[in-house]
Amino acid sequence: MAKYQFFCIPNSNRKQYTFLDMASSSFLQEKSAILDQGFEVEDDVIYADSSKEAVEKFQSNFIYAVDEYGKTDVSYGFVVFLQSIYKMIFSKKVK
Repeated sequence: MAKYQFFCIPNSNRKQYTFLDMASSSFLQEKSAILDQGFEVEDDVIYADSSKEAVEKFQSNFIYAVDEYGKTDVSYGFVVFLQSIYKMIFSKKVK
């Protein structure tokens, strides 16, 4: 399965986007050029068998759906709670 990174123009409601196959030998150069054009990285990478499938997942807001599904599990809330406690204890106080 290939990994695809999606990029969007800010405030375009995911309508103006492009993407790159992260296995490409020129991925870093292409990513830099895309970011220079005003695009921003959108969500996490999408794993798909083809670019068409990746676009379909992106357009369905797949990452959001998976995240929301994860939040319905009790263990997710517990992990967030533990992270909050950790941050409270170990974060540096800035004055």
